Amino acid sequence: MAEQGAVADAYRECERITREQARNFAWGIRLLPEGKRTALSAVYAMARRIDDIGDGTLPVNDKLSDLGRARAQSTDPAAYPGDPVCLALADAAERLPIPLDAFGELVDGCEMDVRGTRYDTLDDLVQYCRCVAGSIGRLSLGVFDPPLRGADFDQAAALADALGVALQLTNILRDVREDLLNGRVYLPKHDLDLFGCELVLADDGALDPQDGALAEVIRFEAARAAGWYDRGLRLLPLLDRRSAACCAAMAGIYRELLSRIATDPAIVMRERTSLPTRDKIRVAAVSLLRPAGRHG
Repeated sequence: MAEQGAVADAYRECERITREQARNFAWGIRLLPEGKRTALSAVYAMARRIDDIGDGTLPVNDKLSDLGRARAQSTDPAAYPGDPVCLALADAAERLPIPLDAFGELVDGCEMDVRGTRYDTLDDLVQYCRCVAGSIGRLSLGVFDPPLRGADFDQAAALADALGVALQLTNILRDVREDLLNGRVYLPKHDLDLFGCELVLADDGALDPQDGALAEVIRFEAARAAGWYDRGLRLLPLLDRRSAACCAAMAGIYRELLSRIATDPAIVMRERTSLPTRDKIRVAAVSLLRPAGRHG
């Protein structure tokens, strides 16, 4: 067992990473009580490490090698006590039922990115979203630790997974131009073909709107993502009040962003967009004031 001072320092490092890099998630995480807040910060810090490898500039084989190392660290963090993120994550997993194997799914998804995988159908894309974001939903559910067992817990895990898919679909729409510049296309080929559209840049560097066809694709995908939110947010009544507030804040920020994209698809054709800080604060405040769930 690591010394408590070292564990506390490790959690502080994870909270620093979360505060500085979790531009949207931090607003929800800070609504949790200390024990769960530090645990979710450890989960985020490890997930950030994995994502950064996938998004980095190393050659493909080096990225895959580093992802293999991150897979080992994240699924068995106790074997790496000299690494502060691993130390904090191992402590969190001792205190709470965090399904560390889900980090392996996150690595699977990042490996798809590194290999330049593209998606023919919605089902293909949803499988990717479950790897990179549904996994985070299930890891977060372990931190929330609702008093559910058996089929009730399985239902909650499925809803957490669906909420992760909703958030990732929102990310894909938000980052559609930036991803194309990096050689990545996530929108399903079937959907682009359905609207007679392709992702290409216009002379001014924005995405070519193709006489409105791209806007129709974006609205179509946004409507699908909204359906995933409708399903995933059924998780909230199953959580205690503070966990539900955390979940609602994170989802609320992304859902409001999705609504703005659906209203004006042109905003993501020009640049990566986000909510102003004042709107994130508002969403977080409203989430904290929501009525308690059945376990509140």
